[in-house]
Amino acid sequence: MKKVYVFLADGFEDVEALIPIDVWRRGGIDVTTVSISDFPLVQSAHGVNIEADIMFEQGDFSDADLLFLPGGMPGATNLFEHKGVCKAVVDQAVAGKKVAAICASPAVVLAPLGLIEGKKATCYPGFEKVLAENGATYTGDLFTVDSNITTGEGPAAAFPFAYELLSQLVNKQTSDQIAEGMRFKHLMA
Repeated sequence: MKKVYVFLADGFEDVEALIPIDVWRRGGIDVTTVSISDFPLVQSAHGVNIEADIMFEQGDFSDADLLFLPGGMPGATNLFEHKGVCKAVVDQAVAGKKVAAICASPAVVLAPLGLIEGKKATCYPGFEKVLAENGATYTGDLFTVDSNITTGEGPAAAFPFAYELLSQLVNKQTSDQIAEGMRFKHLMA
């Protein structure tokens, strides 16, 4: 079974975290939510409290198939300010393993860590200048895959972003079945 860790910081964007978690769990992926604060309870950008599965200090992320950074502000900033998260993400990327970030996180976390230099990436509109300043090519797409890095644009991208990563981690057939069962394909007709 594939293993994904989702880093949750106070101020994370609700749907950018919860939709991928839901999609991936439906697809049979072992998803563990990780609080990077001092408490298991993490508050979203819109005041929803989520109890994480583990605290950051309890995690050994070496078994991760994917490390995921939801966006939202100040969630993305809080992720970047956590040295442990930054080290885990850099170690994962350098090892050639999958890293994904959506909304502000590609610009606020991945770009300053040097992880998207020379790569194509997307992010929430308004942050694209940061990508360019850090050597990335901004696509403006709902999601962009370049090597082992997958980036997403924002809240509306949460479903296609999650299905793309499910395809990468499991297979396209499973991703398509989950999308059909969730009636996502109906939206695209």
